Amino acid sequence: MSKINRRKFLTIAGTLSAGAALTACAAPAPTAAPAAPAGGAAKPAAKQFKVAMVCPSAVTDAAFSQSMFDAIKAVQKDMGGESGLLLKYSDNVFQVPNAAAAIRDYAGQGFDLVIAHGTQYGNSLQEIAKDFPNVAFAWGTATDNFESKGLKNVFAYNPKAEEGGYVLGVLAAKITKSNVVGVCGPVEAGDAKTFVDGFKKGVTDTNKAAKVNVTYTGNFSDVSLMAAAAETHTKAGADVLTGSSQSVVGAIGIAKDKKIVWFGTQSDQAGLAPDTVGASQVYDWSGIVKEMINMINSGKKGAVSFETTLKNGGLKIAYNDKVNIPADAKAAAAAAAKDIADGKLKALP
Repeated sequence: MSKINRRKFLTIAGTLSAGAALTACAAPAPTAAPAAPAGGAAKPAAKQFKVAMVCPSAVTDAAFSQSMFDAIKAVQKDMGGESGLLLKYSDNVFQVPNAAAAIRDYAGQGFDLVIAHGTQYGNSLQEIAKDFPNVAFAWGTATDNFESKGLKNVFAYNPKAEEGGYVLGVLAAKITKSNVVGVCGPVEAGDAKTFVDGFKKGVTDTNKAAKVNVTYTGNFSDVSLMAAAAETHTKAGADVLTGSSQSVVGAIGIAKDKKIVWFGTQSDQAGLAPDTVGASQVYDWSGIVKEMINMINSGKKGAVSFETTLKNGGLKIAYNDKVNIPADAKAAAAAAAKDIADGKLKALP
């Protein structure tokens, strides 16, 4: 693995733009993680259910923050619109003190559920939750719901990102002609790391001749560093690229310029480059959001940790029909996804 130095690159404009923000995704020691339901509606409440969300990047980042925003909006629609679920949010809040102030403010306003969508918010959330025992909080990506610290009003959620990573790795292994695949990672931690590890295993399990080059930029939000990483990979012969975090817009821009395929994660990234993004692993948090709402309406405000998987529908593979992925590659990916869901295949080394 390599770590690149900062270099100046032209910021990719137009549709390939994103708010600069820090999205930390490291997870504390695991606790119990029951599967979230993949479908079903949130039970109707006698009054409007109020959700607040604080996130470190733009809700249109086509990555981490947008994945949760889209999920809440889907649940809002399922509950009849704003009359059933009110959503307020503060995005691009990458400074933890500012995020903590926003989280505390929403709790003070009496929101039913305050979602701190960023692992860097965990320490602050733990302190804030103590002051508002009648408010439910959630944070991720994380596995620690702080029940061991005496808190009963915090949910945690975490994706098994390696699962979709493996499936996308199978696709990459099947379509590469150069047998060189490039990975642009942000920080070697949390679901960013597990995605990369799963992707790499998917490639090497499927194509023994393929080489996977991995670069971690050390930054979740720097678009120029991601562009630099992608450029380095293409110069080394990579004809397929992938990566994680909101900064991947830089790498997708390079893939578009070089006319090579990109595989995305966290959110469906096809809209960023319709002729470039072959498929994306999508974090679908809607099942978890529904379950939290149902629990809160039933009187349980936390002390549960959730995980999203291919099996429970919290992770999905979204193909982009504008990019030609051969049928045999899709069949191999589908077989891998089934084996992972059935417990027959481990996505991590």
